[in-house]
Amino acid sequence: MTEILALLQNIEPVVSATILQQMSHVIYGMLISNGRITMLEISRWTEKGGSYRTIQRLYHAPLLWLQIQWLFLLASYKNQIMNT
Repeated sequence: MTEILALLQNIEPVVSATILQQMSHVIYGMLISNGRITMLEISRWTEKGGSYRTIQRLYHAPLLWLQIQWLFLLASYKNQIMNT
């Protein structure tokens, strides 16, 4: 779990601290919940700060997904180079 949340640090230049916190709540809720993954289910499994409204705010936030994916790709590539 901590490894996944550590990956969010790579996208810090592109998104705000609030969005990072909301993403970490959603990721935690998705990994913990069982069965159907809905916004209500995610909000039930998250801890404090992961309300239904928080998840709605994240899903309606304008994000630069191309840049976010690019930063994840670069981080993965750097990890592979460092491990070889």
